[in-house]
Amino acid sequence: MQVYVIIPAAGLGTRMSASVPVALNATPNAASSSTPAPKQFLQLRGIPILVHTLRAFAAVATVQRIHVAVRAHEIDRVQAQVHEYALDTRATVVAGGDTRQESVGAALRSLRASDDDIVLVHDAVRPLIDPATIERTIEAVIKHGAAIVGVPAIDTIKQVERTAEGAIIGTTIPRERIVLAQTPQGFRCDLLRRIFREAEADGFLGTDEASLAERAGVPVAVVLGSPRNFKITQPGDLELAEFYLQQSKR
Repeated sequence: MQVYVIIPAAGLGTRMSASVPVALNATPNAASSSTPAPKQFLQLRGIPILVHTLRAFAAVATVQRIHVAVRAHEIDRVQAQVHEYALDTRATVVAGGDTRQESVGAALRSLRASDDDIVLVHDAVRPLIDPATIERTIEAVIKHGAAIVGVPAIDTIKQVERTAEGAIIGTTIPRERIVLAQTPQGFRCDLLRRIFREAEADGFLGTDEASLAERAGVPVAVVLGSPRNFKITQPGDLELAEFYLQQSKR
């Protein structure tokens, strides 16, 4: 059994790039441009966010290979970063698509994996994932066939109805029934391939890999995650990630 990782990194990150100065987006291999870079190429402690994410998985001995799916015009940039940070022996760069599902599907097709191998899918902009959580996810996939990382909801959860004048509360959802989904999301390779084929055949577009499994009636286990494993989305998230990296000395 081998473990493979897919990192979909073809997103444009418009919420972040519209608010972050271009100087913060600069990378050693990127040409100067007035167009802000996607958030996965922003730097944390002088290193691209995507590279931090790749390093986190490369640090796990059981991970055989990492496939990064990027937009076609970003392939050269990412390959240069993979080489610069000595990740050549662990990472492969492939062309992704316009959606997360298309990017993961493209990377999945590029894997030379057996049916009983494990595939983890992880957001490019969750650079603070730790090896222990990765290993717990792998163990959960071995046991259950499918597993995602999640954290319990802390705030009270309200279900609302949208109206022309705003949102109106419909009901309160018990917090013990709610988890906030994170990544990695892991699957036996044959299972992941099947749910992707079925979704493609039906024209179904999910929000994440677990949503494809849910649709197919596949039980998905939850592995306890951490608030540190957050997704960098807004400019303020960069400062928080910098703080956590300083604490961990990564």
